[in-house]
Parts: sequence; structure tokens; C-alpha cells
Amino acid sequence: MPVKVIRKHMPFSPDPSRIIPRFIDTTESRGIKIVKTVLAMPEIEVNKALNQILRGFSTRHRNISQIFERHFNKLGHIFIQLDIDPKELIFSRKALIGSYFTMEYSIESAAFYNPSIFDDPDQSELRPGEKRVIFSFRVSGEGHISSIVFRSGVFDRNNNLAIEPVGRMLAEADVIKRNVYNKKTFQEKLEVMQDRENVISPDFILDKLRDNFTYGELTQCCKETEETLTSAKEILIDQMMWLASSQYEIDFSIDSAISERVIFPISSTEQKGIEDARFVKFTDDEGVVTYYATYTANDGATTMPKLISTSDFYHFKISPMHGEIAQNKGMALFPRKINGKYAMLCQIDGVSNYITYSDNINIWSEAKLIQEPKYPWELFQISNAGSPIETEDGWLVITHAIGPMRKCVISAALFELANPENEIGRLKNPLLIPNESESEGYASNVIFSCGSMIHNEDLIIPYAISEHTSIYATVKLKDLLNELKSGASASSKIIDSRVNLNNDIELKVA
Repeated sequence: MPVKVIRKHMPFSPDPSRIIPRFIDTTESRGIKIVKTVLAMPEIEVNKALNQILRGFSTRHRNISQIFERHFNKLGHIFIQLDIDPKELIFSRKALIGSYFTMEYSIESAAFYNPSIFDDPDQSELRPGEKRVIFSFRVSGEGHISSIVFRSGVFDRNNNLAIEPVGRMLAEADVIKRNVYNKKTFQEKLEVMQDRENVISPDFILDKLRDNFTYGELTQCCKETEETLTSAKEILIDQMMWLASSQYEIDFSIDSAISERVIFPISSTEQKGIEDARFVKFTDDEGVVTYYATYTANDGATTMPKLISTSDFYHFKISPMHGEIAQNKGMALFPRKINGKYAMLCQIDGVSNYITYSDNINIWSEAKLIQEPKYPWELFQISNAGSPIETEDGWLVITHAIGPMRKCVISAALFELANPENEIGRLKNPLLIPNESESEGYASNVIFSCGSMIHNEDLIIPYAISEHTSIYATVKLKDLLNELKSGASASSKIIDSRVNLNNDIELKVA
């Protein structure tokens, strides 16, 4: 039986007007010169200059004067050099100084891509057959620095999407809270990261710290030992600082729309980007729902997987993932435990699909191969395109595959519910391939998804086009599952293409 794929033409596109105010980290000498100049200005000149800035930017950013003050507070090292107590300065002078260390950054001017989709926690005020959803996207701006943004919308009974109004006052988190570390737990996590054959005791640092210490206290202890370090100890300190900087919490203002909340790189481990978040609605054994996302932290030299957790999309916890398996891109969490353990799809060799289990959601040590490239269009690589989806017939895994000419496609496979190591079946041909309009862009012939969902008996697949723009497609779930169970070939030959009344393009794949 043919499997029909319908592309919905509601593109999510880059918008250079969407900006956030960012802190400018300049040289100490330049910073001192700016601060001295503003401190020497008469108060009337300070107020005049600040009013001009507020007139131009207060309509572009929420609470811009508070942002200026927040950036001012990052200049403590300069005031120590100048032997000045910043608490004695009036607010207007603080804000003016802060404005010189602030810049606008267009977060999505380059790309709006690699989406995932999941239920909105709020399903109130909907009509029968409707569902409110949240999309997450990877967006890139100047320097191709990646961050996470969200959009919300409502699907009707026919899975047509109405996007909710997009807010214009973008903002990073109002509060960034560094973790307080327990010495024993910190050392246990550090041991997981270390090379077992060349373990150096961290006691030369940890002995100087209290049983519970802060990121700042660890940083100070590390600085105090710099002159006496061997190369091996330098490596250990780098590992300690990586671990400490990787864990933090962020809070967004309660009066912000979800489309205004931007998760921008914060720790040094992700300074070049937060990449390809795979969100999933996870339900624990007691029925408590937590939204998790695995993502790749990129510091410009290495990439490491990290974990986001939230229950309301205002407060987020970010933590590192450890273990021999947590070393590569593309980890995707199952939406519930399997046989009492957390389960994750992963790709440890960059070629095939693996599964890993753990008692601790942050530590992953062993993996088992469950799916290798088989068909010509996936011989270069096969991986997951998001978290598995539970159906009555098995775990539905949307796959991402690469074949000749680096052509990236989307397909599907089905695995047993009780034992997801066993593949029931997979499509013999791709479910989605880049069409003519999707073949050109920043990355030619690439379509990519980070998570799909089921609604009204349809599989909804949001996906990125050439790492630039995103749309979504729908597939009849029953038809897809029957195809996967039967093992019949799904040909990629398009036998009919037309525009329907909703201006959607319907593709009949036989």
C-alpha cells in the first residue's frame, strides 16, 4: 500500500531583526579607559547620554536599563584595578558604563534549522482534535554561533498548523545560577571522565576546598596553583573546570513569550554553539512529566553531549553527560524507562545506530549496536532523527541517513517495545528526500530533523532544509507502520504531485 507524504508549506525562516543584547568582553586597558571617561563626566552629561541610548533601544529590548546594569556588574575586575567601590555609583552612571559593554546580536540571521516538536504543557482552551505544540530550533547568527529558540502553535484536526504570535522582545535568561558542588560527588563525576590508565588525584585542588564549594571558589584555587603545575595536572584542571562550567540553571521572566526565550551559550564548553537539541516529553514511573533535551556543546575544538531538563520552559537545568558512550553527537532519550533503566539511542562511531542503558540519566558507559547501514542511500551513515516514539506496534524511530554525494534523507525503522535492541523492520527506501526546492542552500541536499510526534493518527515530521529553513511534513501513521511490519519496499518514485485546497503538496510514494 502506498505511503503518502505531505509537505506542509509553512516555512520557519531566518529573521535578522530578531536580536538580543550581548555583553562585550574587551581588553582590560580599553575597559579601564571607558570607565574612567564615564566616571569623569558631569552627572547632567551622564543623564543626557543615557536618555539618548534609552530612546533608541528601550523599544527593542525588555528592561534594557537593567541589562546595562547587569553588564556593568561583570566589570568588577576593572573597579578593583581602579580602587573604586561600584556600590557608591548612581544607577544612571552604572547603566551608561554598562551600555558601552553591550552589543546587539542577531541570533538567527544565518539559519533557522534542525527542529524538534513536542506537546506544550498547556493544553487548555482547545477544540476537539486540536493540540498545542512547541517547536525547538537550532538558530545561527554572526560567526555561526548556535543557540536554541522556540515557537508555539496549534494543530487542528487535519494537522494544519496555526503559529501563535511571535514575540519581538527577545532575551537571554534573567538569572544564571551556577551550581554548588559537593566535593565527594564532584570527585566521582571527575573519575568517570578521566583516563583510567593515567589517573592523577585531584586532591591537590580539592583539599583546599570546603565540602560544598562554588564555581568561583574552584576557579580561584586553580589559579593559585598555576605556577606549580605539571602538564598532567594542567590536563586534570582543564577537566575539573570543564565539569564545573558545564552545570548551571537559568530562569526566564514570567512575562516573556516562549518565542522570546533564547538559550544562548553560557559555559566555556559551548562558546561556539548549542547544537541540535532533541527534546522529548519524558514520563517517569510515578507519572511525573519532565521535558528533556540532549544537545551538543561545541567549544570550537571539541564537541560533548549535554542535557537540558525543564517542566515549565521558564526554568531550565543544564548538566553534562559522562561516560565512555557520552562522547559523540546525536544522543536521543527514550520517553520512558525501559525495564527500569533510562534508555538512549546514540551514535558512537559516526556510522551506525546504537542503544545504551543507565541507572543515572547523566552517566552512559556501555552501548550495543542495533542498526547498521544497509541500503545504498544510507551506506555512509545512519543515525536517529530524534527520540523514539512509542506506538502499539513498537518503537518508531525516525532515521537520518547519508548516501552518495553526501545526500541526506529521512526514513524510519521499527523496534520491539519490550526489547528495543531488536529491529522489526525498516523502510527499504527513504521516506523523505530533498526535492528540487530543498536541494540548494547553506548545505546542499541536506534535510534533517531532531524530533517528531503523533497527532490525529498522523506522524508529524518537522525538518530543516539545507541547514537554512524549516518546514514540516505529515504521514499516515497506520500506513507507515504497516509498511514497516510487512517489509515491503517503499519506492521513492513520485507518481503524483499536486496542490490541494490548503496549498499543501501531496506526494504519493509507491
